Amino acid sequence: MPITLTLATRRGVLAALLATAFVPFAVHAAGPALLNVSYDVARELYKDINPAFQRSWKQQSGEDVTVSQSHGGSSKQARAVLDGLEADVVTMNQSSDVDAIARGKLIPEDWAKRLPNNSAPTTSVTVILVRKGNPKGIRDWPDLAKAGTSVVIPNPKITGNGRYTYVAAWGSAIKAGGSPAQAKELVQKIFANVPVFDGGGRAATTTFAQRSIGDALCTFESEVNLIKAEFGDNFEVVYPKSTILAENPVTVIDKVVDKKGTRKQAEAYLKFLWSDEAQEIAARHQLRPRSAALIAKYGKDFPKVQTFTIDEVFGGWSKAQKEHFDDGALYDQILAARK
Repeated sequence: MPITLTLATRRGVLAALLATAFVPFAVHAAGPALLNVSYDVARELYKDINPAFQRSWKQQSGEDVTVSQSHGGSSKQARAVLDGLEADVVTMNQSSDVDAIARGKLIPEDWAKRLPNNSAPTTSVTVILVRKGNPKGIRDWPDLAKAGTSVVIPNPKITGNGRYTYVAAWGSAIKAGGSPAQAKELVQKIFANVPVFDGGGRAATTTFAQRSIGDALCTFESEVNLIKAEFGDNFEVVYPKSTILAENPVTVIDKVVDKKGTRKQAEAYLKFLWSDEAQEIAARHQLRPRSAALIAKYGKDFPKVQTFTIDEVFGGWSKAQKEHFDDGALYDQILAARK
């Protein structure tokens, strides 16, 4: 006899499958279990954060807690949460993906006000990675627009990494005194030079570093040391004249933690990200901490660079999403011009 599943049951099964499929790192212990659903290139960061939090929470409460990780393109991760993946917390690289979860009524619309720094414990900047010796002489965003230059960028429709590259290039033209039309022309030429749009920042790294495709890779500053450690010192990092400040927002997923009874542990996990210990771990992973003392301590890893924010140039992520990345918006128009 065939088994008929209700919608609720199907979603539960989907959530279980997704959790199993996307959790490569799990620190096992007895007690409450948390799932951190995060963006693609934050694997190593939370692999170090999780045991540090576990020790801190054990000392503070006497309780053991399990923390598991799930990683992928940020927008795909947000969609998985909306489709039933039971994240206790999300740790993303842009607020628009968290806003999408809020629109799904899983968290309140004012989620960003619940923790310091608009609920973003770390930041990064978008940089350009080139091959050793910089044979194409790439120094700034316009160099990526030149004919004959191949640029690896993950898909902006589903990855925060790709969207940050798009807004970094667009905003750099505006900050240099250019018009929106000139910004669009620059971005259009850059994206015409992209040979393949990968589904995540880590996949783009593999395309560039392992498969040796492209003259340049646009990625977060925090990825540079990881790439060199895994693939050798065959690359150089280029800091453009101006670039976007990438903030990494976090939130508990209220609907999930209240259902599971894990609110106390989930909130403690996120608050821990502002602790001295977690901020130091973030700095060692080349994420810019909020701590001024640690920024100074790790100054060699965080060169001073002219940055701008999404609010400053685009009026916020919600507006940028609607004007640039929604279906039929500017990015789709730019992509259509490639054909």
